[in-house]
Amino acid sequence: MKKDGHIHTPFCPHGTKDPLEKYIEKAIQHQFTDITFTEHAPLPANFVDPTPEQDSGMKPELLSTYIETLSQLKQQYKKDINIHIGLEVDYIVGYEEETKKFLNEIGPSLDDAILSVHFLKWKDEYVCIDYSETEFLKFVETVGSVEAVYHLYYDTVLQSLDADLGPYKPKRIGHPTLVHKFQHAHQTTIQDEHRMKEVLHKMKELGYELDVNSAGLNKKYCLEPYPPLPIIEYAKSIGIPLVFGSDAHCVNDLHQHYEKIFS
Repeated sequence: MKKDGHIHTPFCPHGTKDPLEKYIEKAIQHQFTDITFTEHAPLPANFVDPTPEQDSGMKPELLSTYIETLSQLKQQYKKDINIHIGLEVDYIVGYEEETKKFLNEIGPSLDDAILSVHFLKWKDEYVCIDYSETEFLKFVETVGSVEAVYHLYYDTVLQSLDADLGPYKPKRIGHPTLVHKFQHAHQTTIQDEHRMKEVLHKMKELGYELDVNSAGLNKKYCLEPYPPLPIIEYAKSIGIPLVFGSDAHCVNDLHQHYEKIFS
């Protein structure tokens, strides 16, 4: 099986309008046997998106159209490729019940899903950890240090693993070192290998898959996959299932760096 398990769509408010058929045809051309479309799920209704454009998640009113459209394409292309209907679901501290309710409603319509941490809670406020280097550095000042932000991030990922989100909780953890996205935008070197391994051991214990996410290689302040290559190898060595994810938000980025990661 050759799979890309993390792909966004025209339903993404901060992505492109490249048609779904273009993604599918490129995947077939590159001899992928399986792809999962994992659009950003709608955020909880009572959660205020902290990004300036408030465009982190799909609009709730588009969700049924998203599912229906992918269901049709799944049938249309079934002789050429296995298309899985998925979502990338945010774990947000304090919104576990809302997320569980959402998953219980939509779960039966999904084939696959990713659980990711994009938002960190600090006191009574939330910040989007990967929005921009400026926002990241501002958050570092608020929290006190880069190291403190890293610890808060890994603590939140660990909470996501333990959270009771019901029977349809995603079984794959998205880009579990996303906090590295702006690592070259600050002058601090953080030794966080033990925290990354702590997350992996908890994933192994609870039976999660790892989203081996190549998108960080294209980010000018990151320049590595999420997680880094030595950590991918470590995850493999302890028996965690690895699922490649290009995290493509446009057709051009589909399957980016697959060969580099799985050479």
